Amino acid sequence: MGDAMNKTKRKIFETSMKLFAKKGYDATSIEEITATVGVAKGTLYYHFSSKEEIFNFLVEEGMKLLKNSIDIKISKSDSAIDKLRAVILIQIKIITKYEDFMTIVLSQIWGYEPRNIMCKNKVIEYIKTVEDIIAEGMKQGEIVEGDPGIIASRNFWFNLR
Repeated sequence: MGDAMNKTKRKIFETSMKLFAKKGYDATSIEEITATVGVAKGTLYYHFSSKEEIFNFLVEEGMKLLKNSIDIKISKSDSAIDKLRAVILIQIKIITKYEDFMTIVLSQIWGYEPRNIMCKNKVIEYIKTVEDIIAEGMKQGEIVEGDPGIIASRNFWFNLR
C-alpha cells in the first residue's frame, strides 16, 4: 500500500477489511466501521463516498499488491517454470498474510452486483497472468502442451484449499 494513504484512511480501510472478512459485506454497516475506527461518519465520508467505494478500493489495492509482487518476481527469471514457482510462492504468501483480503474477494465472486462482477474480473485477470506464463513455457518447451487456461485456473483454486 502506498504511503500516499493517510493514517485515518488506512485505518478505515484496514478495519473495513477485518469486518468484511469476519461478518461479510452485507452485515457490515458504515456505523460499525466508524465506531470501530473511532471516527465520525463525516470523516469516513470525506475519504470514501460509500461502503461500496471502500470495498472497491480494498479489492483494487489488494490486487495491485498481488500483481506488483508477481511482476517484480517474474522479471527476475527467464524460465517459465521459475516464474510459475515464484507466482505460486507469492500466492501462498498472500493468501496466508492477507487471508482477510482473499476471504472477501472469494466470498464476492458469486452474484451479479457490480462488486461481484468486479471481484470475478479481478480473479480472471489474475489467472490470465498465470496463463500467459504457462503459454510462454509451452512455447519454450519447458511445460508439456495443454490448455493454459485450465492449468492456470486449476493452479489458482488448488492453492486456495
